[in-house]
Amino acid sequence: MDDHPHKSTTLDRFLVERQRGFPGASGELTRVIMQVGLVAKIISNAMRRAALEGLRGITGAVNVQQEEVKKLDELGNSVFIQAFDYVDIVGALVSEELERPRVLTPDESVGKYVVLVDPVDGSSNLDVDCMVGSIFSIRELKDGVGDSILDAGTKQIAAGYLMYGPSTILVYTAGDGLHSFVLDEQIGEFVLDHEAIRMPDKGKIVSANFGNYGKWSRPAKAFADSVMSGELGAYSLRYSGALVADLHQILHNGGLYFYPDEEKRPEGKLRLMYECAPLAMVAEQAGGTATTGTERVMSLCPEKVHQRIPFAIGSRREVEAYESHYRGNRA
Repeated sequence: MDDHPHKSTTLDRFLVERQRGFPGASGELTRVIMQVGLVAKIISNAMRRAALEGLRGITGAVNVQQEEVKKLDELGNSVFIQAFDYVDIVGALVSEELERPRVLTPDESVGKYVVLVDPVDGSSNLDVDCMVGSIFSIRELKDGVGDSILDAGTKQIAAGYLMYGPSTILVYTAGDGLHSFVLDEQIGEFVLDHEAIRMPDKGKIVSANFGNYGKWSRPAKAFADSVMSGELGAYSLRYSGALVADLHQILHNGGLYFYPDEEKRPEGKLRLMYECAPLAMVAEQAGGTATTGTERVMSLCPEKVHQRIPFAIGSRREVEAYESHYRGNRA
């Protein structure tokens, strides 16, 4: 008996079959997601050859986030730009590495979508051969780029992430469930790995940088204390430094990832538009959710492209326990 009945279903075949379930679908979103798959192949190959081709370390530049730019950040950003530059239905690209949106068509009205990306999440991990990833969000391009992106996460058309490790993984949702694909190196195609992923309602993993505990706000510390004391049950601590890798295990095993507000940085660290909102859509499509501690992430309307927020994401029971500390109640 075949233990992997989906292994013959490639990404393009899966997308076309899903498209048939939506009469009148143009196939344009399918083209965009296929380009994301191409990006994954290019970056994955670069990851595997990073040590040999001098892609580790920093470039010496500083990005709009006032962070040192890793060589791989620069490469990943270039790959995303080039991949969508000739796709006429993508009118603009928003990236963590770019101060302003990159308009890809001479006339913004020509494009149908805007793609938002964190090109390489956890790029410093590459220096020690640990997991890294990419995050993407696809939104409808309206009258202009600004009007398209400064809107609630509920307006996203599709979202997902790429993960580069022992396998190269593509996870996406277009609002009809969450699906993952693994790159088959022998045939050069992504094949279906999990269809309609469901996150456990309660899990046993907590992922956070506990080295920052002393900086966290009082509610975040209170939640961490309840985890460490065993008050909420038995948990294993897992933290890789790559957001997509930490979320990936929570998708399958349940639990919570959080990067909270700090006493001196109440706005948090993670970016709403191309980190938190797309991953919140991923979580909700799998039965989980994401919060700032006080608000649903998918409902937030950003004020600026690179806006930061406090962030917690995972199973509903853990998110409820997390939010209870922000309400001043015990879980």
